[in-house]
Amino acid sequence: MPLHPQATALLAMIEDSGAPPLYELSAVDARAQAATLNELVGAGPELPRVEDFSIPTTAGQIAARRYVPDDPAATVLWLHGGGWVICDLDSHDAMCRMLARSSGARVIAVDYRRAPEHPFPEPLEDCWDALRWVGDQHGDQPLILGGDSAGGNLAAVCALRARDRGGPDLALQILVYPATDHEMTRPSYLEHGSGPETFLTIREMEWFANQYFADPEARTNPEAAPLRAEDLSRLAPAIIVTAEYDPLRDDGLAYAERLREAGVPVTHHHYDDMIHAFFSLVNIFDRGNQAVEQVGADIRAALAGSPAAA
Repeated sequence: MPLHPQATALLAMIEDSGAPPLYELSAVDARAQAATLNELVGAGPELPRVEDFSIPTTAGQIAARRYVPDDPAATVLWLHGGGWVICDLDSHDAMCRMLARSSGARVIAVDYRRAPEHPFPEPLEDCWDALRWVGDQHGDQPLILGGDSAGGNLAAVCALRARDRGGPDLALQILVYPATDHEMTRPSYLEHGSGPETFLTIREMEWFANQYFADPEARTNPEAAPLRAEDLSRLAPAIIVTAEYDPLRDDGLAYAERLREAGVPVTHHHYDDMIHAFFSLVNIFDRGNQAVEQVGADIRAALAGSPAAA
């Protein structure tokens, strides 16, 4: 299917802006440039309660934001994307608001430490500590773990840790175009890793990985590349979202297949006219809004005990 006109328009706007690619910038400048999209995304829906707070970790306090709809039936811990380097609570605010409203669940987003100032495994440790804290605070209701892109990577690894370290128990894992390996040779990298229809390029993925991994050999560690984990059985049921025009497409598809082979229930939604990051770019993309609403409906169905679609 052709690229959606809204995606084409955004890519053309970025090209016309003359903004340099992220791999030519410092991490600080890359964050500032990425933040310019926040205004385009705009505000999410109003909720009964949205509040900033902090979560204690073994390395200190990290910022977090809680989104509470009326009578929440579960808690979703959301780990934002951004290549472990860029993005923050504000970049994903509108999406988290939509997810809380559509799912009927409390959403807690965390501002884990970012690379290169805090390379692997420091962001992972923050997310793991946050998951355990949220599990302790909200253990009376189902706990769901989710993330997009780099956040999907962190969520997948934390789901593995939860299985292997005695909890917390997860009702679902939500992996939105997750980075599950760092080989960058799968067909989707070759098909959609460069060119005018690409939002995220191979060169940018390499730049992100170079920021995140102070030790290049860590790239093959299953705690960095969950697709390389030996055993994916007994994990929480997964909701996986992928986009066609995305170099990470095949990372998500491969992980979904491995999970199915291991006997883990998988609900997979593929958006064949979308680019990377569309899920968090709500309001810019109608398909982004639709995807968040779909995941929210999946959460409601899972909590109600309805069977998930394959």
